[in-house]
Amino acid sequence: MERCASKTRGMSQKVCLIGLDCAAPELIFELWANVLPNLQNVMQRGIWGRLESTIPPITVPAWMCMMTGKDPGTLGIYGFRNRRDHSYDGLQFASSKLVNEQTVWDVLGEHGKQSIILGVPLTYPPKPLDGLMICDFLAPDTQSNYTYPTELKDEIRAVAGEYIFDTRKFRTEDKNRLLADIYAMTRQRFAIARHLVTTKPWDFFAMVEMGPDRIHHAFWKYFDPKHPKYVPGNPLEHAIRDYYIALDGEIGQLLALLEPDTRLLIVSDHGAKRMDGGICFNQWLIDEGYLVLHKPVDEVTKFSPTLVDWSQTRAWGDGGYYGRLFLNIQGREPQGIVPPSEVEALKTEMTTKLEALGDETGTPIGNRIFRPETTYAICRNVSPDLIVYFGDLHWRSVGSIGHPTIWTRENDTGPDDANHAQHGIFLMAEAGPQIVGDGRSREGLSLYDISPTVLNAFGITPPTGMGRHSIGAEKPVRPDDVYSPEEEAELARRLEDLGYL
Repeated sequence: MERCASKTRGMSQKVCLIGLDCAAPELIFELWANVLPNLQNVMQRGIWGRLESTIPPITVPAWMCMMTGKDPGTLGIYGFRNRRDHSYDGLQFASSKLVNEQTVWDVLGEHGKQSIILGVPLTYPPKPLDGLMICDFLAPDTQSNYTYPTELKDEIRAVAGEYIFDTRKFRTEDKNRLLADIYAMTRQRFAIARHLVTTKPWDFFAMVEMGPDRIHHAFWKYFDPKHPKYVPGNPLEHAIRDYYIALDGEIGQLLALLEPDTRLLIVSDHGAKRMDGGICFNQWLIDEGYLVLHKPVDEVTKFSPTLVDWSQTRAWGDGGYYGRLFLNIQGREPQGIVPPSEVEALKTEMTTKLEALGDETGTPIGNRIFRPETTYAICRNVSPDLIVYFGDLHWRSVGSIGHPTIWTRENDTGPDDANHAQHGIFLMAEAGPQIVGDGRSREGLSLYDISPTVLNAFGITPPTGMGRHSIGAEKPVRPDDVYSPEEEAELARRLEDLGYL
């Protein structure tokens, strides 16, 4: 396949952004640097370093925060599923309809630049753009309108077969099947990328590959000696390393097709780290008297608002890779009992207790608590009252109740070896042999710097507020539901399987 002839309008510079969900800096920059020649070549010719993620560091909304330069509070999106209102069961899944800020490709379109967007989370359903779009893994299935324009999906099917949004059941002990799924997804995504960059006009190309995230969650314990479940010499010890080698090869094939002066960015939305265990968040709230049930639950049970005596409950929490805590406030929640005058004192009290909470032996694990109102520029829609990193994300938040203790070494939604880390990767160079940096790492890089970096490569001044420390005008974002009840149930199953709910 030959390099694509330049079809840009205006400046000849192109920008190619390769997103690797969950790609970990310590693996790429250190542990396996000597077996990743294509990534090493980019590092040696350019600028690289750890990229600080959003709080919390999670796929949704982190990728869209990157593409808009706005934080989760400004977007009003705090995870895959968010409170629609202050009712106890009013939840909705995040989608592109919740994104009410300009993306980098929106700005580029205003300047006559064409974009190709492949698999960037929070792009379903697709919105019109000057270019092409294939949506992310939150699309229900290949029968949905997951491309823009709609007829593009016929071309994708002809080129690469039925489009693979994501791996099949993720939390499984069938590791061989899962490995095959991850490799098939990655090979297809890069095959489609090669097809698009060589057959379509574009100025900006952005893709996100989910494979690193999936393989970290499923195989981290097999290679990390610090993982509590690591067994030396196990047959899957090199599964993640071998995948990274294959991924590096796919990146190399794509780079070989780009114009030499194409500005190249390789980034991840967050990193990865071993998962030591889980803190049963709602069980802890029950034990501390903050959460009261109608009657005791003696076996592990998924948390449901119907189980709660709201007339006596002051707080409840969510499970996931991090904890979201909500207060039951008078005048805000339907049966709120916490007087507004006592909210600050209650937050302080709970923060102190959560920070002091250790493991089964009482050993501190380094819990971190964030207040959205001081973490974000602004808080739109319904934000959590507190965000909790258990064990600084070495422990996950377990939302189910009925556990014999608040500590668990098994994930309640199935096998999972890793959690997300606060820092991902950043590499920037030219696609050709040009030197754009000194090959040394940079400190202080932020996910919010990416959209201004892309625009600056085209000589475009970023709009006011697009970038780090952005501030937006407060306004509610309340779209109609995107998913049918059947699609929502299936999406809930998939996201719970992935550990996001």
